[in-house]
Amino acid sequence: MTKRAAVNALAGLIFGLRLLISGMANPLKGQNFLDLAGTFDLSLIFVMIGRIAVTFGWGVSGFCPGPAITLLPLLAKGTFIFVPAMLIGIGVARLFTHAGKPLRKSRGCQCRRA
Repeated sequence: MTKRAAVNALAGLIFGLRLLISGMANPLKGQNFLDLAGTFDLSLIFVMIGRIAVTFGWGVSGFCPGPAITLLPLLAKGTFIFVPAMLIGIGVARLFTHAGKPLRKSRGCQCRRA
């Protein structure tokens, strides 16, 4: 296995684990979001709002957030406007999602053992 293939496999594994941990790999998550009369699950709306914001920012600026950060050292045109605006947007989103709640550091798994 080449170094590139190993990095790609690791990135895919991390992405897949994040999907599993967040519950997004469960098909019922999407079905419950669409079931307005039954077991409606509003939690997917936050994922969709984030996706819309990223798509809008990408479309308007022409930058995807990750590559925009990597282009900063290359002095790519527009990155000095896009990246600070993106960071401000992240800060504002955190204010709304954590309003009234203190931000705390993760302490790892807090699972109870029976």
